[in-house]
Amino acid sequence: MDYGHPERAQRLAAEYALGTLRGGARRRFERLLPAHPALSAAVADWLARLQLLAGQVEPVTPPDSVWTAVQSRLFGAAPGTRVAANDEPSTSARWWARVGPWRGFSAAASVAALTLAVLVMQPVPVAPPVVVVLHSTPDGAAVLKTGFVASVTADGQALVLRPLAPVTIDAQHALELWAVPKGGAPRSLGLIQAGDASTTIVRTGLLRDTHAFAVSLEPVGGSRTGAPTGPILSAGEV
Repeated sequence: MDYGHPERAQRLAAEYALGTLRGGARRRFERLLPAHPALSAAVADWLARLQLLAGQVEPVTPPDSVWTAVQSRLFGAAPGTRVAANDEPSTSARWWARVGPWRGFSAAASVAALTLAVLVMQPVPVAPPVVVVLHSTPDGAAVLKTGFVASVTADGQALVLRPLAPVTIDAQHALELWAVPKGGAPRSLGLIQAGDASTTIVRTGLLRDTHAFAVSLEPVGGSRTGAPTGPILSAGEV
């Protein structure tokens, strides 16, 4: 999915700011934010809009009938009756049945809710992404006329690979991205999209024991051995 698309970025940012983006989708969106400046800007814009809207809401004092109805429902008071805040509590009407404390609790809860809303609306500082430039290799210069830029979230849970120029490859081959450790076998991170589209990868441990990222030329569908089988076309150290 191209998260840099303006319409898609605005829709996801709005759902995130309003709280309608939930569960796994919300956690996935939060992991992608540091690697997508367009998404981060859209979220900040929506949070600013909502904060401005919240500040324009005038407080409303409920009528006495509301408190009377609450008393009747919670404590069995007769309709039309009202327990005054300064009445002495009887054996059947304890302190929590009086309106005064509940109004105080309601006010405190409102202040707490407003404070929480303001805190939630504040942009959360995030660590900058790790940016890796993948340059063409001598073998790759004759096959692919471009390099790549990989942006990895600081927690290593999302990667966005963007070509520096449109990627053109014949129908018999595909490009595959690899995480290369200092020692041991490379790990496949999946195929790279053709054209000028970005490739987004979401998984844990993208930076764990990763010394470099590399792009190899593979058969259609990718390597069938779990290791690069074609020439390395582009590579860059983390």
